[in-house]
Parts: sequence; structure tokens; C-alpha cells
Amino acid sequence: MNGEWHRALRELRKAAKRRDKADKDRRQAAEDVRTFIRVARHAGVPITQIAAEAGLSRQAVYDVLGERLSA
Repeated sequence: MNGEWHRALRELRKAAKRRDKADKDRRQAAEDVRTFIRVARHAGVPITQIAAEAGLSRQAVYDVLGERLSA
């Protein structure tokens, strides 16, 4: 193995670690969004506003809350 191999493998390991951290952060952020959707709804925030603030559709908010979209 030459120096280029070592560098490539070192950078590959670093990139894999960053990817793993990003995946973990994304899962945590999704859980936080679900939690605060429930908190906001419990506080009386309208579904439309929750959806807008979260960057989600109203249906996605209803899905998190386990409610049906009233058409």
C-alpha cells in the first residue's frame, strides 16, 4: 500500500463516520419534529400553521397525530 491508498482509506473512513452521524442527526430531528407537532397541537396551534412551520403537508401532520384529515 502506498501513501495514496492510506489517504484514500482514511478519507473514506472519515466520510463514513460523517454519514453515520448525519443519519443519526436526521433520525433525532425527525423525532423532535414529531414531538413538537404533538406539543403544538396540544397547545391549540392550528394544523395549517403547524404544517407551514414544519415544512410538511397537512396530511403529514395528521399522520403524525394519528388523526384523519377532515375534507
